[in-house]
Amino acid sequence: MTVIGITGPTGAGKTTVLNILRDMGGAVADCDQVYHQLLRTSAPLRDELRARFGDSVFGENGDLRRKELGAIVFEDQRALGDLNAITHRHIVAQLRRLIAQAEAENRPAIALDAIALLESGAGDLCHVTIAVTAPEDMRVERIMAREGIPERYARSRVQAQKPSSWFEARCTHTLRNGGAQAELEAAARALLRQILDKEDL
Repeated sequence: MTVIGITGPTGAGKTTVLNILRDMGGAVADCDQVYHQLLRTSAPLRDELRARFGDSVFGENGDLRRKELGAIVFEDQRALGDLNAITHRHIVAQLRRLIAQAEAENRPAIALDAIALLESGAGDLCHVTIAVTAPEDMRVERIMAREGIPERYARSRVQAQKPSSWFEARCTHTLRNGGAQAELEAAARALLRQILDKEDL
């Protein structure tokens, strides 16, 4: 089974690529969803967060208070590093379990979908990595349409992320999404077929 890392800036079209892999019988692990699930279900993760950041980051019902945690880590680079180290370790452990599950299901591949794939250590689990990139204006338009936010806010989000060139330089393959949806779908299907056929690993 092939483990494929899919990353790139927001609004570039990663979901399209993931959907095609699903159509080809592959499994998908969304690292953001994995993180949110772990926050609800993983006592060890919650215990580590509580030990590092205190009881104040959890509400009376036990839910993580994201704004309070954010206020701590965004003012303190060491705290942010500690948060990433804790969460990334638990996410990677869960990804290993999901990879084993996909293999037991005889899937041809599993995609790990994460904007921080390379920084988190999840990229080390992958046989190949794909950067999905697109021009900034196109990404801004997609984010505005998808989330119903004004252009100024969408553009600030885009500009706060690493540029497309950062992802392209660090991944084994790149899908540049600069045209019609059908063009990305065709390019993604061809690349994924090539990867699954082990033509270019």
